[in-house]
Amino acid sequence: MNFKENSPTLLVLAAGLGSRFGGLKQLEQIGPSGETLMDYSIYDAHKAGFTRVVFLIRKEMREQFESQVGYKYGGMMEVEYAYQEKSDLPAEFSCPSERSRPWGTGHAVWAARHALQENFFAVINADDYYGAETFNVLIQSFNETKKAKNERSLFSMVGFRLSETLSEHGLVSRGICQTTGNFLQSVEEWSKIGGEPILGVNAIGEKKELSGAEIVSMNVWGFSSSVFELLELEFSKFLKGLVEEDLESEFYLPAAVDAGIRSENISVKVYPAACAWMGVTFKEDKEGVVAAIAELVNKGVYPDSLKIN
Repeated sequence: MNFKENSPTLLVLAAGLGSRFGGLKQLEQIGPSGETLMDYSIYDAHKAGFTRVVFLIRKEMREQFESQVGYKYGGMMEVEYAYQEKSDLPAEFSCPSERSRPWGTGHAVWAARHALQENFFAVINADDYYGAETFNVLIQSFNETKKAKNERSLFSMVGFRLSETLSEHGLVSRGICQTTGNFLQSVEEWSKIGGEPILGVNAIGEKKELSGAEIVSMNVWGFSSSVFELLELEFSKFLKGLVEEDLESEFYLPAAVDAGIRSENISVKVYPAACAWMGVTFKEDKEGVVAAIAELVNKGVYPDSLKIN
């Protein structure tokens, strides 16, 4: 069996972890044996059937990331690395000297293109907890897509209920999704979401009330390798539209997906999450996340120690 063509791969977006790991929320010890949220995600993905993980990092992070993070997973899954570099652009572009960082989550996935030539792969954030069922659903989505006539242009997303992704300790940004039936129609980036009632600011700066029942994208996607064509097309449009005052703006993955839907080049099936999302957006969130993981361990969902290495 050709591994890369036939085995599902998990792409973990970790370039935002930075080159120094001390004290960063993404590597906070959450589990009873010091596990991080990323440990639980990769453990769950492996149990669901993922056999390969690609970490998207910055090149200067490789040695430190491998010695502090990546080494743990070598006994579970095939581990590979891809790099997000600000100078990695479509052929007709060069990086402005004023640019100080990479180009966002859409660029991050496109930057992993050389490591993801197999048919299907999933994308997650390094610093979020998605729950075991999320990864089972992703495997299910791949199996369903393989049977579809439009498998090259049919993608998937696991969507979470807005009310379950908020923080009691501050305002958050979320991609608010509109769906028709089981399919995604649009993703709109909202900011400053929170409070009671729930208020947020939409993409054109309007402050509006939200019900909490809205489906949001927490960056859990299932793609075929054809997504790289879409990302390069939309990234090129993004770069062509840049002006000097926007040189620090970012090319977001949901925005690229939204553009692909509007142009009718792709369709995205939405699978409602069966698990609650968890994350440490603010330092005050950690206590609640630790307690929630401890409860899952007490219920037998996870062992006291994941023993992932």
